[in-house]
Amino acid sequence: MAEDLKLAMIWGYWGQLPPGDLVEKTKMAEDLGFDSVWTAESWGSDAFTPLAYLAAHTSRIKLGTSVVQISARTPTATAMAAITLDHLSQGRLILGLGVSGPQVVEGWYGQPYAKPLARTREYVEIVRRVLARDEVLDFQGEHYQHPLTGEGSSGLGKPLKSITHPYRREIPIFLGAEGPKNVAMTAEIADGWLPLYYSPFRQEVYADQLSAASNDFEVTAMATVNVTDDVEGALAQTKAMLAFYIGGMGAKGKNFHTDLMARMGHEEEAYRIQDLFFAGRREEAVNLVPTEFADEISLVGPKERIAQRLEAWRESPVTTLAMYPSSPEQMKTVSELVLG
Repeated sequence: MAEDLKLAMIWGYWGQLPPGDLVEKTKMAEDLGFDSVWTAESWGSDAFTPLAYLAAHTSRIKLGTSVVQISARTPTATAMAAITLDHLSQGRLILGLGVSGPQVVEGWYGQPYAKPLARTREYVEIVRRVLARDEVLDFQGEHYQHPLTGEGSSGLGKPLKSITHPYRREIPIFLGAEGPKNVAMTAEIADGWLPLYYSPFRQEVYADQLSAASNDFEVTAMATVNVTDDVEGALAQTKAMLAFYIGGMGAKGKNFHTDLMARMGHEEEAYRIQDLFFAGRREEAVNLVPTEFADEISLVGPKERIAQRLEAWRESPVTTLAMYPSSPEQMKTVSELVLG
């Protein structure tokens, strides 16, 4: 349980254009005591570059990727980026990794999606070996081979060690995971977990998977945070987000967000939302998202309501609460509520 919740700000990935207040809001978050700031990538902006830019404008706030997609880069390329950014930020990087889904992995990156858990396990091990810099990298796995041998290789590959000495030999590695097996592996091999949406009111959903986590294992959970008197209006935004992920971020029979909502007690609504979304009936899909479900993964309402509901988060495995950038007044109020 995390009685002393930390606070984070998450920028996510960019839309058509980069956010105009990227630096200003991040510096404000740092001044307010936010512990970390996070960026993401999908099939547009990348996760590392904005953090390098923010590193030059900040001095204390941690810099996290939520998440770097493992199919976008070889594990050694990711390790190189991590070493570089950790030096530039003087040890503030948190390396968040994730597999994404088959639509992105195969459609955007042109890489095979098969065996994502085994692929992730090998990837993390290679990154850790590069960072440790104890010896040259000689790794012959099912999915990654360093150096490359066998069919397709020239036979000239040589085991190498990073020229650059890491600022830290152990950079925290978090994994974005939703499926039960993926979360269980995360608790086993990673330093932290990045759930897309988490309900502190349904801790039993992940209790077994997190049982093997170490005492210093961290959970950075995103929540829609909005100090307002219009609870229903604020939750409408969360319902729209949920409908998009549950209905549109994946394929029929292969959408982890849909499966997660089903496991969280809303199976009938989850698959109906997906049907409506694929039929182009998006407004109906949004309206079908249960309000109580949106409320469980959010912190919205007047200050008193948020303060009351924060207790459930403090009594959960969540160690850091992540919110989207908001107005200066909202960010100040939320920092007071969460950090005291």
